[in-house]
Amino acid sequence: MKFKFWGTRGSIPTPGPNTVKYGGNTTCIEVRTNNNELIILDAGTGIHALAQDLLQHMPIKAHILITHTHWDHIQGLPFCTPIYMPGNEFIIYGGKDVVTDMGIERVLQVQLQQAFFPIPAKHLKAKVDYENVETNKSFVIAGATITPITLSHPVINFGYRVDCDGKSLFFTGDYEQQYNFYDPEDSGYLVLQQEIDAHVESLVNAIQGVDALIIDSSFTAQEYTQKIGWGHGSYDAAIELAKRANVKQLFLTHHEPTRTDADLDQIYLELLKNNPDLDFEIHIAQEKVETML
Repeated sequence: MKFKFWGTRGSIPTPGPNTVKYGGNTTCIEVRTNNNELIILDAGTGIHALAQDLLQHMPIKAHILITHTHWDHIQGLPFCTPIYMPGNEFIIYGGKDVVTDMGIERVLQVQLQQAFFPIPAKHLKAKVDYENVETNKSFVIAGATITPITLSHPVINFGYRVDCDGKSLFFTGDYEQQYNFYDPEDSGYLVLQQEIDAHVESLVNAIQGVDALIIDSSFTAQEYTQKIGWGHGSYDAAIELAKRANVKQLFLTHHEPTRTDADLDQIYLELLKNNPDLDFEIHIAQEKVETML
């Protein structure tokens, strides 16, 4: 199994000379099994460049796993050129919205409304199907076992564990580890803390020993103190989770939009300096970089 980043940025695309190295597209990751079956994690603006690459290999059958429906994780779908071409097949997976009670099919239905996009849904010539997923209910696609796990974010949000060919990866999508908003002396503090601890322990068990953990790491520890509750994690929290889960490689992604290549280079050096004894590799996710597991 191998994977390649096509989008590593969070919140909004950031093209320009200061984001050439790590990339300015929003989240999209290509996963390939040993049989070259295609799984795509999220459909941010990075899926456009992936789609241009796929045009060389049609017909295409792709399984797209959507972690959640915030704009930066789905905005590339209407620009995925092969969905307008007959002979291709796409299966889009995701959760049911708890507010509208609608499934993942709602994404393209909304995006392709005339008010938002000039090309209507009737021009989708590829075969497009939808599958709703549920937390902790594994399913098999393209020879890979997929396990969705609900993670903390201000909308229903799944992390996906992918097991295939004797290798494994886990991608969090957007993820902020739960925090206790009570003061320690408040009556509700202990109960909530027990729930948080149980959830983290469950997550640690679910991702134990994965070959690659790809995790939302938007903020430094100092930045996070001003952005608690925004739905995104810190570098330190990612490293701590990786330690507890005994992962083999850690990939830090969802780069904060104002972060330049130079900023990320400096953050990487500081992480290595402050964590000299880690028994796993740390990587800053880079567009177009492929990893073989």
